[in-house]
Amino acid sequence: MAPEEPAQARPPKKLGQTSSYTLADRITAALVGAAVGDALGGPVEGYTPEQITERHGGRVRGIVGPWHGDAWRTARPIAPYHKGDGHVTDDTLMTHALIRVYDRVRDHLDAYAVADHLVPDLMTNPRWIPELEAEALPLHRLFLAEKWLVARLAYGHTDPREAGVGNIVNCGAAMYMAPVGLVNAANPAGAYAEALDIAGAHQSSYGREAAGVLAAAVAAAAGPGATPDSVVAACLSLARDGTRTAIEKVCEVAARHRDFESALGPLRAAVAPYDTVGPDYRAPSLAARRPSRLHSVEELPVALGMLVVSGGDYRHAVLGSVNYGRDCDSIATMAGALAGALGSPPPEEWAKTVADASRLDLWAPARTLTEVTHEIFDRDVRRRRAHEEAFTALGGRPCSD
Repeated sequence: MAPEEPAQARPPKKLGQTSSYTLADRITAALVGAAVGDALGGPVEGYTPEQITERHGGRVRGIVGPWHGDAWRTARPIAPYHKGDGHVTDDTLMTHALIRVYDRVRDHLDAYAVADHLVPDLMTNPRWIPELEAEALPLHRLFLAEKWLVARLAYGHTDPREAGVGNIVNCGAAMYMAPVGLVNAANPAGAYAEALDIAGAHQSSYGREAAGVLAAAVAAAAGPGATPDSVVAACLSLARDGTRTAIEKVCEVAARHRDFESALGPLRAAVAPYDTVGPDYRAPSLAARRPSRLHSVEELPVALGMLVVSGGDYRHAVLGSVNYGRDCDSIATMAGALAGALGSPPPEEWAKTVADASRLDLWAPARTLTEVTHEIFDRDVRRRRAHEEAFTALGGRPCSD
């Protein structure tokens, strides 16, 4: 599709600040928004802003075709995946898989839920894989860092709470944690704790931390009256070590910009000291993706930065993430989820094109997660009241409403 209108400065007000924007609306906008961001970023993943501009004759303004055109089946380094033309990637496949686990468990999840439900689903249930244009096991599409789940949990029988140790440290767990934030809407601390538990089966170090903070960010964005600044504040209140510092530095820079064009270089410069991959995304440094308390994944801070630059506007945040390049499908997935949760849904024409091209119902997972979220909240209320009664019986002060 042809590039669309040029970037504009961020708008002054977001739909999500109105009382009519319900939890179901936020869940739908976040999940559909994440999938659309994923699809827009896929075809330019791994390239620089300059390369993207040269390839597309300007900034990407909408859905574009594969980087190598009709040669996508054999062109390296992408082959055999059809990235582009509105196809979602593994970010969305994993997000939907996690929602299926919530649908099965109907309660909060932990690392054992990953071992008991997510891994078998990836290994045994064929599904339509848009990038392969075929039905296949989701496992066959996953990156090596996600295949680690199967190797460690299904074949290695590792304790799920520790299975992430030894994996390359990247954003692989963070990229599909938006559902955790939505289940814990308006409760960032709860989302952070639950995501850290789930991600222990997949990641360690700052990769696991990114999963927790992304979930917290989505939970904060889904709260009433949330703004990009309040989302960042929630992240900074919970994040640890290099992840916290990277978010702080990137968002300080982002606050000085009102359009993504001027922010592309400065955001990369701000996150570079914390990113272990190095300047050449396709040729990682020797220190890349190793555990560290000083470093951070690149994707989460940049997604938050683009949320700040855009003022929470979906189109602006996602297009900024896409044109940033590097791991831009994951950056745009995160930015899309955050903007959607705040109350800025993806453009309908983008969502319809992605759904049709990917041959996926992007709205069904949102309906499922909305239903499950209400059930989990009811369970939480009953558990909390039982605890209050028990605590009061022990001589504690009764809860005052």
